[in-house]
Amino acid sequence: MRETALDELCTVLFQSLRRADQRSRGAEYLRGLLATPGRKSIRNIAAATGGPEQGLHHFVSDSTWDWTPVRRTLAEFVVTHARPQAWVLRPMVIPKAGNQSVGVGRRFDPALGHTLNAQQAVGVWAASESTSTPVSWRLHLSSSWLTDTRRRDRAAIPDEAGPETAGDCAVEAFREVDGVADRPVVLDAREMDAATIARRLVADDTPFVARVPNTLRLSAAVPVLPGHGTDTVPADWLMGAIKDLRRPVTWADPDGLPRNALAAVAPVVLSDVGELRLLGVADAGSAWPDELWLTTLPGASAGALLRLARLTQRVDRDFAEIAERVGIRDFSGRSFVGWHRHVTLASAAHAVIAVSGPPVARLVS
Repeated sequence: MRETALDELCTVLFQSLRRADQRSRGAEYLRGLLATPGRKSIRNIAAATGGPEQGLHHFVSDSTWDWTPVRRTLAEFVVTHARPQAWVLRPMVIPKAGNQSVGVGRRFDPALGHTLNAQQAVGVWAASESTSTPVSWRLHLSSSWLTDTRRRDRAAIPDEAGPETAGDCAVEAFREVDGVADRPVVLDAREMDAATIARRLVADDTPFVARVPNTLRLSAAVPVLPGHGTDTVPADWLMGAIKDLRRPVTWADPDGLPRNALAAVAPVVLSDVGELRLLGVADAGSAWPDELWLTTLPGASAGALLRLARLTQRVDRDFAEIAERVGIRDFSGRSFVGWHRHVTLASAAHAVIAVSGPPVARLVS
């Protein structure tokens, strides 16, 4: 079944590549990502496939093909075969030993809890409760890269690449697949400017469910805090005021096991945006609220919103158990175009496994 999915994807994925040799190299590289044990370097892929190392290197780092239509085709393939419920925006930190890889710098990794030398990118994942696949990526470039003409030229960073925040990077990453399928965006915005991201997504008419920090200042659409009326207050104050409205909700974790929590939803107002909805969540017995999610979805219940929010867990699982195995972080070249082409093809390899393989739990030895 996996070979069938691979053949089907290769047939459509490389249609935008004008030359037959490019289409052949693309299929060869994709098969190598799926077959090569260990690190997916170009040398290891060439050894596993029997292909020419120099030809594969040229295809990824020095050729002329555009990854944008390839990603759009990948997104359309995944939407057709996996029927995602949402687009999940997930950051990816790529540790690096040196300082030559494009975009590398001192980056904070929330998963590790400390700063390290790394690249940082945002992936757009088509996600459902049963599977998820990355379909687009954006590399975050710091001002030290964008203002250093020598480094910029050496990495072949395009002229149109300009300074942006982590939040800008996330929104721009999604814009590459916007229009492929009408799905809400789900993201954790606690390490970003959550209010600015909300404003940008609303301006783009993009429905979203975003985890926000407790300190995000909102006002209640109707008075809920005695003595405060509709004053602007921290989000956790608003949710604390409606603690008595909590109700049990359920969702399935990435293993398919049922989980329970308490949740409540309140109408709120964000300055310069208007009325939104705030979801509070906590496990029974935990401090209330443990999580806060801001959304534009008007009619969704607390349970439906929580199930969308929990797609971030599905993506985290599939990142660790599929994307890492097909080498999503393994590109060792220095160029901007090489990095983008590699992660595009690694995403396609991920898609082959996600839409055709056994459940993720059985992929782990």
